[in-house]
Amino acid sequence: MNWSRPADIKAQVQRMWDRGDLLSSLLADEPTFPKRLSFTHPTSTEMAEHFDDVRVWIGELKAMPHCRLVSRAIRHRVHGTNSVPQEIWIDSLDTAIDLIGKKRDAARFKTLIETTRQRQPTLLTWLKKRPLNALSLADDWRWLLDIVAWRQSHPCPGVYLRQVDIDGIHSKFIEANRAVLAELFDLTIPLGDIDTSATGVTQFARRYGFRDKAALVRFRILDSAHAIFPGGLAQDITLDATNFSRLEIGVSRIFITENEINFLAFPPAKNSLVIFGAGYGFDMLSSAQWLTRCRVHYWGDIDTHGFAILDQLRNRFGHAESFLMDRGTLMAFESSWGREEKPTVRELPHLNESERALYDELRDNRIRPNLRLEQERIGYGWVTSALSVLEST
Repeated sequence: MNWSRPADIKAQVQRMWDRGDLLSSLLADEPTFPKRLSFTHPTSTEMAEHFDDVRVWIGELKAMPHCRLVSRAIRHRVHGTNSVPQEIWIDSLDTAIDLIGKKRDAARFKTLIETTRQRQPTLLTWLKKRPLNALSLADDWRWLLDIVAWRQSHPCPGVYLRQVDIDGIHSKFIEANRAVLAELFDLTIPLGDIDTSATGVTQFARRYGFRDKAALVRFRILDSAHAIFPGGLAQDITLDATNFSRLEIGVSRIFITENEINFLAFPPAKNSLVIFGAGYGFDMLSSAQWLTRCRVHYWGDIDTHGFAILDQLRNRFGHAESFLMDRGTLMAFESSWGREEKPTVRELPHLNESERALYDELRDNRIRPNLRLEQERIGYGWVTSALSVLEST
């Protein structure tokens, strides 16, 4: 019979725990208990047809601790009047906690509440919203509060995380807990003291005023007339983004390629340099205003993500052009086609007409499912020929 059994009642309370509802109730503005639970009881027909089963069922419920049954007298012409449970209630948080054996965890959370109330009362809202997260951090909570307090007392820290000097806390602990610290900082630091344009764990330092590792730009000069150092074109140079932005090389054409070997083997080209792009993200180039005066060519894989990266670059440098990412190149190397494992399907508003047409063919699997041509599979002679055509324009 589909009647509520003790295991069903306990499972309901366990789900309340798993959602964080029980612990959150400790910080609720209004009382959460007593709480009526979902409850299925026998119908009158079932009472008549399964009277013995009903008696056993009632006995099981009455033997269940920490719950309050509300019963109603049911008359039957054969079995007489019987008191049958119609509702089941949990009268307090303590009884709910006892029912599922979470007394120790609840006590730890109460300690977290008191500690937070004394040291950072603003964070009580975070405890209420993420009680199970807080419970999992119970052993480290006092250290996290120490970091919050340190950041509050240093409005513009301007130091690396390694330089944060708090007794008993090392920078690896801070780095490992950046996700939760970001949530705590957002609640305890004035909005004007946060760089809201920086988001995500990778931009944690910038968002909260710490120094971060410098963004690096790796490049090669492709024309010996513009070499930074004497000795030919074998130079593989890496600069921080700030110093790269200050370069005065005199080149007029920039190539960006996503494959390291292509970067290293890129042919010589007049008045040009090549940058190793290494995927999504072009923040390291954003401060180099001299790039806006150069022709910028992006060479990525001919697949959906290659065009998505091109779209992202063009969002920052609207004059950027694609290189060897055309249908002719794709079809010329059919024997080298591969498979793209996780294609993107989003709209790419910064592609031109021919790029969008090819992207749509790839995205919609019109040529072959999940088609991909990696840039390093394009013949070297094809690359040098394409460069010759560019240099003539």
